[in-house]
Amino acid sequence: MRTRDLETRMREREWFHSLTLLPGAWAVIRVDGRGFSGYTERRFDKPFDPRFCDLMIETARALLTEFSGRYAYTESDEISLVLDPDCDLFGREVEKLVSVSAGIASAAFTHAAGEPAAFDSRIWMGTGPQDVIDYLSWRQADAARCSLNGWCYWTLRREGSSARQATRQLERTGIPDKNELLYARGINFNELPAWQRRGVGLWWETYDKAGHDPRSGEEITATRRRVHVERELPMKDAYRALVEDLLTR
Repeated sequence: MRTRDLETRMREREWFHSLTLLPGAWAVIRVDGRGFSGYTERRFDKPFDPRFCDLMIETARALLTEFSGRYAYTESDEISLVLDPDCDLFGREVEKLVSVSAGIASAAFTHAAGEPAAFDSRIWMGTGPQDVIDYLSWRQADAARCSLNGWCYWTLRREGSSARQATRQLERTGIPDKNELLYARGINFNELPAWQRRGVGLWWETYDKAGHDPRSGEEITATRRRVHVERELPMKDAYRALVEDLLTR
């Protein structure tokens, strides 16, 4: 068998290699920690640990930097990275975007944590900025829901309830009842740190950096770019307005 014929046949079996993002579409890459429920329970304080939050922020920073993304949002063990419609990285190939983003997230988290961890990845697409705003509003709403559930669950666990008992007690329990459960124990959910309830946002900002020109001997000011980390995100309409500004500026 000729080597060239064999190569052609084998490459024809790479069924998804030609799959690309739609032209002009906004895209969000979402990475999630693989098996992180058990991983975090054995290593970090519950329901929230600032050390784990810092690890996720560093992972989000790596993704935002490597992909030159517009905005990154992290809550719990997931990160959403917004890509511009004109992003042409890897020719917009879905296979590459998914595999490389999962690899970068896994490597960045592992490096920061000092032990192996893995992430999976998926792609979401939208036709315009409003779709992206809706997506990010959805993820922030998920952050609030999971935060309230997590605080209730781990509060019950610390009181001696088993995992099954705590889960069953919270089944079919509405938001007011969950807030009351915490309030009765001296916890006001609305006064908890914003990053626990609303997630963390990262985006690019410009700043002026003072410098010295060795040739002219003059003091100069250069414009530089850096990643801004926001742990005090607004919510609902104010958050939507913030995201809209970041996407359209």
